[in-house]
Amino acid sequence: MEKIFRFLSDIAIHNDREWFHAHRHLYEEAQAEFVRVVETMIDHIGRFDSEIIGLPVKSTLYRFHRDTRFSPDKSPYKRHLGAYINPRGKKSSHGGYYLHLEPSNCLLAGGAYCLEMPVLRAIRQSIVDRTDEFRTIVENTAFKELFPVLGETRLKTLPAGFPRDFPYPDYLRPKDYSVCHRLPDGFFLSPDWAERAAGIFRTMKPFLDFVNDTVDDYL
Repeated sequence: MEKIFRFLSDIAIHNDREWFHAHRHLYEEAQAEFVRVVETMIDHIGRFDSEIIGLPVKSTLYRFHRDTRFSPDKSPYKRHLGAYINPRGKKSSHGGYYLHLEPSNCLLAGGAYCLEMPVLRAIRQSIVDRTDEFRTIVENTAFKELFPVLGETRLKTLPAGFPRDFPYPDYLRPKDYSVCHRLPDGFFLSPDWAERAAGIFRTMKPFLDFVNDTVDDYL
């Protein structure tokens, strides 16, 4: 972990191709360590989610080079290492587990992202149809402590086509059904980080199962 954080701190300062090529060995060392981190995470998640068992690490990793074509930020490299542990692949609407290492911005997250409108509407309808079940999951004390907010972005009002008197409007406003828990860098420097991270993901899993139950009908 120390090599990973050291390299990411360096690349945040020296985010240019000349520095990267002169210090490529530092990237390769950090990347090799990150592969081991993800292998460990897959092993721990597989103990409570059988779909993850045997998932190839390569299928979870993202390119370190940034696509700058449509971004005002022309920095060629990312400032983090991330892995999306998803049995259906990184681009699937099926929800998975996300690990993000970045100095002062580490997090564990998961859920279903970038949903097509019919799928998003179906999840919202599932919440209306199975309100008590959904509330049991997201209002669980342990879940709420870790994941107090649903979705990265949310509508200001109820989505069209849903009852105006639905008693839990905040559950229908997310534009994606994901959750996120931010962590200090020191969390990942502790010897038991993997067990603790797996515990966070285990708490998230009932939410993930609820969302995937609907998403998978469209895959």
